[in-house]
Amino acid sequence: MILIAEKYSSFAPLYDLMSAEIPIYRAGRKLGVQSLDLRAGAQVIDVGCGTGLNFRHLKERIGLAGTIVGIDRSAEMLAQARRKATRHGWTNIILIQADATTTPSESIIESITSQGGRPLSDAALATYALSLMNPWEAGWNMMRKLTAPGGRLCIVDMQEPTSRIPGTRALARLACSLGGADITAHPWKAVEADCVDVTDGTARAGHLQIRTGRQTAT
Repeated sequence: MILIAEKYSSFAPLYDLMSAEIPIYRAGRKLGVQSLDLRAGAQVIDVGCGTGLNFRHLKERIGLAGTIVGIDRSAEMLAQARRKATRHGWTNIILIQADATTTPSESIIESITSQGGRPLSDAALATYALSLMNPWEAGWNMMRKLTAPGGRLCIVDMQEPTSRIPGTRALARLACSLGGADITAHPWKAVEADCVDVTDGTARAGHLQIRTGRQTAT
């Protein structure tokens, strides 16, 4: 896990250019954000937010009155996210450096409220992040702890594509391996197990898997 964090920190300035965002992964982000059915004024958690590639899509939904809480372990990735927010004039974004698998939820909630956010959010999203975490289940539990009862939770992550085009699966495995992601983790199964009103989606020949559900009341 430490090696993965160091890897992302080292190439944070080039991440947006190297991540195959436009041809492949943006499709999953857009579907994930859409599935959250966010309203204007909502507060949403972006776990493993990285350089803030979800921010534009989230802002289109929550408007100026909403709040994005971006959480990431890498200070360098968060620095890129902060530059992006400043460049676009996005003032309603809270950025928190924390490891979603080990940082106590109370500490994260304290950081959120100290920056003007609400203790619990209306929704939480993790795109291509949980498959990088070990154990990813801890990251999922953190998402749930930071989301209000009845809130929506979404996981967008990767598996081997179902395409029959020669080399497609091998290329996907290589890309995930280079990025440090476990292509066999399938963390979206937690949404199916722990949430109600679950919806599913796929993109890029099944390589991208999207699951969204509603947190049960506690």
